Amino acid sequence: MGAGNFSTGDRGTLVVFDSSFGNTQVIAEAIAAELGQGTRAVPVVGLGLDSLAGVELLIVGGPINGWRPSPRMQAFLAQFGHGTLRGVRAAAFDTRLRLFVHGDAAGKMALEKAVAGAGSIVSAIHR
Repeated sequence: MGAGNFSTGDRGTLVVFDSSFGNTQVIAEAIAAELGQGTRAVPVVGLGLDSLAGVELLIVGGPINGWRPSPRMQAFLAQFGHGTLRGVRAAAFDTRLRLFVHGDAAGKMALEKAVAGAGSIVSAIHR
C-alpha cells in the first residue's frame, strides 16, 4: 500500500513515525501491535491531512534531530492549522539517547497537535 492508501479499521487509530535507522519504526510498530487490530504504523513520508480521515487517535513519533522533530515530521506537523485535529486524541513520542543534552521532540510534536485542537495530548520518550 502506498502512503495515504490504508485503513485505520474500526478503531480509527494511526501511529505515524519517522525513522532514520529503524529504531523508531520498531517502537511505532510495537505501539500499533499493543493497541490491537485496526491500528496501523505508517511512515510519515508522503502523508497529508487527507490520510487522517476517520482517525480518532493519532500517535506521532520520531527521532530527535537538532533538538526538535526530524524535518520530515516537522513538514507533516506543519500541515495542521488551528483546529484541524479537533475531536482527535493524540500522543507523541521520540527516540533519543540518554544524555545531559538531548532535546525534546515529543514535547514539540505534542505542542503542534495541541495548537491544531487535538485533545488528551500525551508526550512520552523512549530511551
